[in-house]
Amino acid sequence: MAQGAPRPAADARAGRTLEGIAFRRPTEDDYVPIVRVVDDWWGGRNLAQLLPRLWLQHFTGTSWLAETEDRRIAGFLVGFLSPDHDDTAYCHMLATDPNLRRVGLGAALYERFFADARAAGRTRVTAVTWPGNRVSLAFHRAIGFEIARGPGTQNLYGTPSRAGYDFDREDRAIMVRRI
Repeated sequence: MAQGAPRPAADARAGRTLEGIAFRRPTEDDYVPIVRVVDDWWGGRNLAQLLPRLWLQHFTGTSWLAETEDRRIAGFLVGFLSPDHDDTAYCHMLATDPNLRRVGLGAALYERFFADARAAGRTRVTAVTWPGNRVSLAFHRAIGFEIARGPGTQNLYGTPSRAGYDFDREDRAIMVRRI
């Protein structure tokens, strides 16, 4: 299958597929359309502030955008290859249109990112999420991520997490997937 070709996948319960979804690298021109939808897609949480324009100026070679046939953004993944950890790629943000969830779109974006990471010799992908975000945790576990445990973790919202991980006040669950 061509890298940017639509990927057929099905959600048997809803009869929906990924047919008609195209994947491409984002550009800086995608910045405004993305930040216009990201907070709504995340249930009204103020997450656009975590995606300044620089992400679409400097990390497009390892990021992905999915769009519908009428060129509406269906989802995106912004990630990078760690410059300090040569075995690691990091997913900074993944979001999908809530009306297109449960059809494999998030997994399809991640598969493209995993392929980028493998091609660069990386063996693991990391990401973080708020430990109370059950949807994100379930999704990541379903595609093979494990929740990191170890020094500094504690059980928060029923999930091994690091208290005050971001901004010295935001708890995070650290997720790791071997690729």
